[in-house]
Amino acid sequence: MTMGDHRSESLWLAITGGVMAGVAPAAAGPVTLIPSLALLWGLVDRPRFAALWGLLAVLVSHRWILALHPLTWMGVPPLLSLPIAIAIWLICGLAAAGLLAIWSSAARWCLASQPHQREQPAFTSVLMLALIWGLIEVGLARGPLFWLGVGGSLLPLDPVLAGLSRWIGSGGLAAVMIIFGWGLHDLWRQRLSLRRVLIWLGALLLAHGLGAVALSRVPSAQADLALAAWQPVIPTREKFSVEQQQRLPQNLQRALVQAHALDAQALVAPEGTLPSDWQGAVAGQQIPLLSGGFRRDDGGLRSSVLLLAPEAPRPLPLIDKHRLVPLGESLPPLPPGLARGLSAVGGLMPGEASRLQTGFSEPAAVAICYEISDGRSLAKAVAQGGQWLLTIANLDPYPDLLQRQFLALAQLRAMEVGRDLFSVANTGPTAVVDATGRVQQLLLSGEEGVAAAMIQMRQGLTGYARWSELPLLMLLTTGVVQRIVSRRGS
Repeated sequence: MTMGDHRSESLWLAITGGVMAGVAPAAAGPVTLIPSLALLWGLVDRPRFAALWGLLAVLVSHRWILALHPLTWMGVPPLLSLPIAIAIWLICGLAAAGLLAIWSSAARWCLASQPHQREQPAFTSVLMLALIWGLIEVGLARGPLFWLGVGGSLLPLDPVLAGLSRWIGSGGLAAVMIIFGWGLHDLWRQRLSLRRVLIWLGALLLAHGLGAVALSRVPSAQADLALAAWQPVIPTREKFSVEQQQRLPQNLQRALVQAHALDAQALVAPEGTLPSDWQGAVAGQQIPLLSGGFRRDDGGLRSSVLLLAPEAPRPLPLIDKHRLVPLGESLPPLPPGLARGLSAVGGLMPGEASRLQTGFSEPAAVAICYEISDGRSLAKAVAQGGQWLLTIANLDPYPDLLQRQFLALAQLRAMEVGRDLFSVANTGPTAVVDATGRVQQLLLSGEEGVAAAMIQMRQGLTGYARWSELPLLMLLTTGVVQRIVSRRGS
């Protein structure tokens, strides 16, 4: 094979694998994910082609970003709206490309100590590279961008295999998928034999069996909490209009009446429902309201979960949003006019990193919007006493694709820590996810209404809630030390 043919083959491997990886989240799952990772292993020591794989994977999986256009309601000129949306989309893709190039460079280092095995690395190298990938995904989930990585791409198609996350989290789950991709690549590149096929299939079945065992061990339920969810379906582009603000008190009063009729102990409203100048309870309010909203604090604006009790003079802040969307919520120092043109709220202040709230009912781990991707922070809140999970969001104007990806992450979060999760969003998903990952859809996407559900309070910790990524870090450290000692000895 000539050099040109080899480059052409690598190009098609990168394109095909990247697109297959991009359609996996909340859709094809492991059906396309594992083959796409097998194709990536064919490019493992070629950073440029690995970067192309990562670029396409994120551009396909995050194509909903283009729904930001039009941005004219935020003061962006019409001619700049689409270019800005495309630029944000490309920045996310380029960030993934850079990360894949770094990972591929790490693969070169791993393979450098075993030149006789460059075509097919030893399992110790594969394990190290898989652990590096998984830990990077965990780190990205704590950063400013919304990342839906390999670890979150199994759901909703394969909840049994995703059950491994109860012990090793989404980072460990990502590492397992990387290893299975290498195993499939090994079958493809080496001479296909019955023995190799049986080993790979046996490992896949064993992983599913362990996942099923993990899911069967559900932390014990202590009490129930009856909650109602209000899905208001208020278009974000009209949210701050005078008409919408004038209708809000009446609509909220109607939702509270419906929730009380459903015997709910409280009504939950989505992210950003209450404006910062909201004063006092709703007329005739009989049950507490847990609502996303804004509040003024230290001269700045925060996005929070607020508790409004009947006859209360003002909302009580329970927890503030910590991870802010770049530009949309978090802004660098800018003139007021320019800041308003980039952010509908003119910029927010971040809250404390802790995701544990203790001001309403039993303690809960809370995720506001895309904080749902950060499993580590929610697991820490559960370890500190959280007995259930609450997430509120506003995913408008994005399409149903993002709602499905969000719900898949909610499933993974519930499975990791063995807690029931209550999700309330402006246009969806509004649902309950139990501790085993089963989803009960309360309202259809885009359907305005109120629905009630029972949430079980649970105690007891899963392996991931206890140890977080510590087992992965210890395993990776052992592998690195062993590799350094081996290289020095040779």
